[in-house]
Amino acid sequence: MSNLFSNIKGDAFGGITAGIVALPLALAFGVSSGLGPSAGLYGAIFISFFAALFGGTNTQISGPTAPMTAVSMVVIAGIVAANDGDVNKALPSILMVFLLAGLMQIGLGFLGLGKYIKYIPYPVVSGFMTAIGVIILLTQILPSLGYNPKEDLEYVNQFKPQAEEIILQNILKDEAGEGILVLEDFKETINRANKITKADILRESETLAAKEASGTIGAIKVMPRAIKNINWLELLLALGTIIIIYGFKRITKAVPSTLVALVVMSGIAIAFGLDYKPIERIPEGLPVPQLEMFSNFKVGNISPYVLTALTLALLGAIDSLLTSVVADNMTKTKHKPNKELVGQGIGNSIAAIFGGIPGAGATIRTVVNINSGGKTRLSGMIAGVLLLFILLALGPIASKIPAAVLSGILITVGIGVMDYKGLKAIPILPKDIALGPFKLSSEVLIMITVLLLSTFWDLIFAVGIGLLISCLMFMKLIGDLTAERSEVDVLKEEAWPDEVGFPKKLKNEVFIKHIKGPLFFGSTAQFQQLYKQIPDTAKTVVIRLGRMQYMDQSGLYVMEDTLQDLKAKGVDVIFVGLLKQPRYMMERIDIIPDFIPEERIYDSFKAYLKSLSE
Repeated sequence: MSNLFSNIKGDAFGGITAGIVALPLALAFGVSSGLGPSAGLYGAIFISFFAALFGGTNTQISGPTAPMTAVSMVVIAGIVAANDGDVNKALPSILMVFLLAGLMQIGLGFLGLGKYIKYIPYPVVSGFMTAIGVIILLTQILPSLGYNPKEDLEYVNQFKPQAEEIILQNILKDEAGEGILVLEDFKETINRANKITKADILRESETLAAKEASGTIGAIKVMPRAIKNINWLELLLALGTIIIIYGFKRITKAVPSTLVALVVMSGIAIAFGLDYKPIERIPEGLPVPQLEMFSNFKVGNISPYVLTALTLALLGAIDSLLTSVVADNMTKTKHKPNKELVGQGIGNSIAAIFGGIPGAGATIRTVVNINSGGKTRLSGMIAGVLLLFILLALGPIASKIPAAVLSGILITVGIGVMDYKGLKAIPILPKDIALGPFKLSSEVLIMITVLLLSTFWDLIFAVGIGLLISCLMFMKLIGDLTAERSEVDVLKEEAWPDEVGFPKKLKNEVFIKHIKGPLFFGSTAQFQQLYKQIPDTAKTVVIRLGRMQYMDQSGLYVMEDTLQDLKAKGVDVIFVGLLKQPRYMMERIDIIPDFIPEERIYDSFKAYLKSLSE
C-alpha cells in the first residue's frame, strides 16, 4: 500500500490531467455509441478506477476508446433494432453483452492468454486502426452536418409501407404467442389493427429510417440528402471545434486542446442563445446499478451476441496491451499482461452494471498521465474519481453541450487513430506476390483487406480473415526459405567458430548478438530482450545477421526502435552478414544509411576483426 502512495503529487497531476483529457472523449464516445453521453462518462469513471486498481500496468489510464466504441456501436444498433428501436427496452440486453465481454476478459487473464496478444501481425493491427478512423469519420459526418435521418420527413415517409408490414407482423406474432390466432376468425387481428395510430406508423418508420442510415454504408447512402439539407449552424459548431483542436495544439500542449474546444464552442453556443441541438440530458446524482439487466435476463436475448462479446473482450485486450507496451517503453518498466486483462475485465464488468460503455487502455491518456508525473496505479484511480466529481458537480451544465461539438471532437479522433506509419509504407514495401498480372506486397494486401472488410462488413471477421491470410503467407514464405537454405552445409550451421580468436581486451566493450532465424511478428518479442542482455560496459553491439533470411514489417519497426534506443544510449551498432531481403527492407525506411551507414556493415566477422586490427 505504501508503494501506492509513493508518488502522490505526480500521480495527482497525472490523474487530473488524464481525467480532463478523457472528459470530452468520454462524452463524445457515449453519444457516438448510441447510448448517450452519460454511458460514455460512466464507462470512463468505472473502467479508469477499477482497471487501474486491479490491472497490471501502473501508469495505464483506461476508458472508452475509438475501437471499442466502433464495435459497441454495432452491438447497440443491432439490439435496439431487435427491440423495435426502443433504447430503454434494449438496454438490459446491451449491458448484459457488455458484462459478458468483461467477464470473458477476466477469463482470458486467468487462462494466461495475455502473452499471446503480441503475436498479432502489424498489417492486421494497422488495417484495423485505419478502419476505425474511417468508420468514425463516415458516421460523424451526418451529425456534424446537422442531419438526423429521423427528422427528414421525406426520407422517413419512404419507410411507411414497410413499417405497416412490420406492425402487422408483430400483431400476428403476439396473437400466435397468446394462442388466439385462428384462420376462421381474424376479428381480434382486425380489432388490434384498428388501434394502430399514425403516430405508431411514424415511430416505426423513423426506426427503419435510422437503421437504414446507420453504419458506414448507411451514412454513404444518405450523404447526398444530408448535403442537400445542411444545418449551417451545426456545421459551423463542428468546424469551429476541429479548428480549435488543431490550432490550439500549435500554441501550447500544456492544456488539452479538446477540452479548450469543448468549453469555447459550447460557451459561444450557450452565451449567444443559439438554436443548436444539445446532447442528451446527463442524469444528475450518482450512477445507479441497472438491475433490470438481471431481473429481465433471457438467454435468448443475448445468445446471438456471444461471439460479439468475445470480440469486444479480445479487442479490449489487444487495445489495452498495446497501450501497456507504449507505457513500458516510456517508463522502462514491465507490465503484467494477464493481470492487466483481469483488471480491464473487472473495470468493464462494473461499468456495464452501472450502464457504461466498454473501454480499454487509452494510449493518448496514458502518455499524458506519464508526461504529467503519473507513476503508480493511483493516477488512474484519481482520473476516475475526478470524472465522477465532474459528473456530480457539472452534470446539468454538461447537458447543454452542442451535439455538433462532440461530432467535431470525434472527427479529430477518427483522423488521429488512423495508422499513418502503415499507410506511408504502402508504396515502399517489396512486391512479393503476384495476383494475375499484378504484383503487390503481401503485407499491403493484408492491411487493405482488413481495412475494407472492417469498414464495410464486420470488424471481427475482418481481423480473423487478416490473421488467417497472414498465417498462410507466413507459412508459405518460411517453407520457401527453409527449402532454399536446406542446401547449406550442416557443419557451417553448427557453431560460430570465427569468434573464437576475438581479442580478450575488447570482450567487455563489444557485445555480440546472434539472430538465428527470420525476424517476423512471431519473434519480435525475443529480439526486444536484446536490451536486457547488453552489459553496461558495452560501447559497441555487433549484430550477426547471417542467419536472418527474412524480416517482415513488424520486425522492421522493432529493429528501428531498437537501433533508435541504442543510438540514444550512445552505443555503436555493427551489422555482420546482412542478407538481401532484410537489407532491402531496411533501405526502404532509411535504417540504412541513417542509423547504420555502409561503413558499419561487414560481409563477414573476419572482415570486422580485420577492421579492428587496422
